[in-house]
Amino acid sequence: MHCVYKVTEDISWIGGNERKLSVFEGTIPMQDGMAYNSYFVDDEKTVVLDTVDMSVAKVFFENVDHMLQGRPLDYVIINHVEPDHSASLEYLIMRHPEVKVVGNAKTKKMLQQFLVADLDSRYVEVKEGEELCTGKHVYTFVSAPMVHWPEVMVTYDKTSGTLFSADAFGIFGAHDGNIFADAYHFETEWLPSARKYYTTIVGKYGKFVEQLIAKAATLDIKRICPLHGFIIRKDFDKYINAYLTWARYESEENGALILYASPYGNSKNAAEICACELAENGVDRMRIMDVSHWDPMDILPQAFRYSHMVIVAPTYNGEIFIKMQEALDEMRAMGLSNKKVSIIENGSWNPVSGKKIKAFLEGLRNITFVGDIVTIDSSVKHESAEAVAALAREIAASVRAERAN
Repeated sequence: MHCVYKVTEDISWIGGNERKLSVFEGTIPMQDGMAYNSYFVDDEKTVVLDTVDMSVAKVFFENVDHMLQGRPLDYVIINHVEPDHSASLEYLIMRHPEVKVVGNAKTKKMLQQFLVADLDSRYVEVKEGEELCTGKHVYTFVSAPMVHWPEVMVTYDKTSGTLFSADAFGIFGAHDGNIFADAYHFETEWLPSARKYYTTIVGKYGKFVEQLIAKAATLDIKRICPLHGFIIRKDFDKYINAYLTWARYESEENGALILYASPYGNSKNAAEICACELAENGVDRMRIMDVSHWDPMDILPQAFRYSHMVIVAPTYNGEIFIKMQEALDEMRAMGLSNKKVSIIENGSWNPVSGKKIKAFLEGLRNITFVGDIVTIDSSVKHESAEAVAALAREIAASVRAERAN
C-alpha cells in the first residue's frame, strides 16, 4: 500500500524507509536504518526525481502508481547514479516505457554501465544552466561533481524554490514519521547523523562541497530535498554552516578526542590518566574511544569533530596496533586535516608505535604535534604517569590558547 508525504501542494515524497539495515554500503555500521528519498511533482508533465534502492522498491512503485492515477510518467530526473538511488530505475522504465530519462552526459554514460534498458531513445541530456519546463514548474540543473560521484548534479525547481540536492545534506537514519528536519532536534538528532554521513560518504571532497554551496547561494531556496534524511525548509544557516565546517576541515569542538588501543588495559590506564588531567586543567569537551570497540566509521566523525586528538597505542608486531592502524587509515582516506595531535606509545621491549604514528600523520595536511611522544614500558608507573600528566597539561594549554583565539 502506498505511503506518501506532501512537501508542497504539488510536490510529494514518494521514497521508502529501510529499518533493518545494519551496514550501509557494506562498510558503515548503522542502527537507525536509512531513508531513501524520491520525489514526485504533479504537473502537466509528471516528474519523478531520482528512484530508490531495491530494498524499498515495492512501496516506491506503489507510491508512483498512486500519484499517477493511471496517467503516463513523463520524466524521471536522475541527479545521482549510485545504485541506492538508481537501482530501481530499470524497473521503473519497464513499468513506464513512455518515460524520458533526464540527466547530464556523465549520468548517461554511468547509467549504461548499470542498466540493460535502452537509454538512447528516451534520454534527455541537459547541461548546467539549461531549463526544463513541465507546465507550471521550470527546472534548472546545477553540476555538483564529486559530491560525491563525478556525474552528480542537483536540480532546482524555480517555481517552488526547491533544491533537489542529491547526496548533499543527506543523513543516516530512517524517518520517524516526519520528513522535515525542523521536526527533529538539531543538536541531538540531525547533527550526529549528518556528521557521520558527511565524514564517511562525502568526507574527502570538501572543496567540491564548498563549490556547490557557493552555487546554491545564488538561488532563492525555499527548501532542500536530499536523497537521504530530512527535508530542510527553515533555519538554513545552521545546516549550511555545519556542512561548511566539515568541508573546510574545521573543528566543531575545541576539545580532545582520546583514541586508545589496549589489549590488556595498560594503555587504557594511560588514556584515563590523560583524560583526568585534561579535565583538571579545564578541558571540558572530551571523548574517549577504544578503537577495538568502535568501528573506524564511528571514530571518523569524532576525529572531524574535535580540535585535538590524543592517540594512545601499543606496539604490535613491530607496528602500530592493528585496530589503531585501521582507524588512522580511514582518517587518511577521508583527508582529515587541521588537527593538533599528541601521542602516547606503549611497548614491552621495543616501543616503536609512537614514531610510526607520527610518521603516518605527517602525511596528512596541516597536522600540528603537541608535546613529545610519551613512552610507557608495559604499564604505567610513577614516572610515566607524571609524563602523561605533563603531556596533558601541554594539551590543555593548547586547547585554552585555541579557545582564546
